[in-house]
Amino acid sequence: MACLISITLLSFLLIFSLSSAKAYHHLYSLPNQKPIPKSASASPEIIRQACKATRFPDSCVATLIQSSNLTQNAKPIEIVQAAMSISAQNLKTGQSMVKNIRDTSSGNLNRSKAATTCLEILHNSEYRLSSAADVLPRGRIKDARAWMSAALCYQYDCWSALKYVNDSQTVNQTMAFFDSLIGLTSNALSMMISYDLFQDKLESWRPPMTERSGFWEDGVAGGSVSGFIGGLPAGSPANVTVCKDEGSGCYKTVQAAVDAAPDNRLDRKFVISIKAGVYEEIVRVPLEKKNLVFIGDGMGKTVITGSLSVGKSGVTTYNTPTVGVLGDGFMARDLTIQNTAGPDAAQAVALRLDSDLSIIENCELLGNQDTVYAHSLRQYYKGCHIEGNVDFIFGNSAAVFQDSVILIRPRQVEPEKGEKNAVTAHGRTDPAQSTGFVFQNCVINGTDKYMSLYYSNPKVHKNFLGRPWKEYSRTVFMHCNLEALISPPGWLPWDGDFALSTLYYGEFANSGAGANLTGRVNWSNQIPEKHVNAYSLQNFIQGDEWIPTSS
Repeated sequence: MACLISITLLSFLLIFSLSSAKAYHHLYSLPNQKPIPKSASASPEIIRQACKATRFPDSCVATLIQSSNLTQNAKPIEIVQAAMSISAQNLKTGQSMVKNIRDTSSGNLNRSKAATTCLEILHNSEYRLSSAADVLPRGRIKDARAWMSAALCYQYDCWSALKYVNDSQTVNQTMAFFDSLIGLTSNALSMMISYDLFQDKLESWRPPMTERSGFWEDGVAGGSVSGFIGGLPAGSPANVTVCKDEGSGCYKTVQAAVDAAPDNRLDRKFVISIKAGVYEEIVRVPLEKKNLVFIGDGMGKTVITGSLSVGKSGVTTYNTPTVGVLGDGFMARDLTIQNTAGPDAAQAVALRLDSDLSIIENCELLGNQDTVYAHSLRQYYKGCHIEGNVDFIFGNSAAVFQDSVILIRPRQVEPEKGEKNAVTAHGRTDPAQSTGFVFQNCVINGTDKYMSLYYSNPKVHKNFLGRPWKEYSRTVFMHCNLEALISPPGWLPWDGDFALSTLYYGEFANSGAGANLTGRVNWSNQIPEKHVNAYSLQNFIQGDEWIPTSS
């Protein structure tokens, strides 16, 4: 479920349970915080005005008023930058605290693994924070917001991981620190939104609003990227080839080809042609491998397959993917990625994607529970075939799925007894995060095997469009064909009334028996027609700036 990497086995057993979920809370006070000085370098009134834009104005004022980066007449953008700097400084402290946990946990496997993965994702948070700080003064505020949203996501992931290995005072103190750090990062992101909307008009700054409070960001006209021709111009030559042929001189594994790609390639794509065949391997694309392209010989012909699942040798959901991608600008086309752990296994991811500006086109993504971990940043899926059952599209990314077929599979050993499945579980934790799932022109149905079970006793087989993994979960379906297996309520609670007043689940102009609105839950919405454009490629993921077109 979305930008939240609950890293340990216990955490993911809780996260994916159909009967339990907990919201997190923040302390919003840093350890050993200094008293507010009598004379501040920046006007306290200006700081208070800016901090109106946050969810936690008291902690915002308390930290910014001590900042040495602000002058008496600080400009609004400088206040945002100072808040980002405070977050970055405290992140470094948090990294040191987690490193200490890792280094002193050699006898505790769960804690050691949680801390190790924590350090990886905190490195990603540091990278995104730094990148956002770099582009904000250059006017690239949508990029800055996307990257700060991811930075916040990763910090929450670390907090969540520590929560489930909290067996010592050191871990407890580190959690308390991250609790506060998350608040600082949230404050910076919230102010960034107000700066985006109102620029220097501090009197108009306000806390982040969502659709539930009547706010849509739909300023760019147009509903799609016209002339889309795919992630890569036709005829682009391969830089390297992966094949099964003996003695052909090509790479024998996909990972070997990834390792051979140059680091931080920014000027053009590095194309890896993966010839027909079944590649049984776990593939990782690290952060420095940017602009990689996987091109196969077709769905079902080029197959990358793995079978890792939670519970096997301490493997966690974050580490189960057959293919896991961090490097920005990733593209994949004409291939299958699958996790064959089976319907009786626990969480088992086929694709985990943390690549900003990534395109998955004409690909088959197969699994059961948690097939697609659309974890963070901006993602575009076009013409894909996705199969799974429990929460099988989850994460905290801003992802658009277009023209795709999404099918539910049977998941129980004795499926005739009935089951509940949710297609999506989005995990936005903060209303300032520019994340959510958008489905346009997609088909939601079941596999032939599932539909035979469904029609044998439809009363015991319940399927839903989504359920709220986290408090500000956001998912919309527009112009989709929702088949009869979608239950009349449409959406499934996570645990009691958790998130039901803060999530946004929207539908617009869908068709099919499952699109009947008569029995819908009262906490879902019909998207007002005048605001449908908020979920276009241009508005939601700035697709007009990076998705190739024919013109």
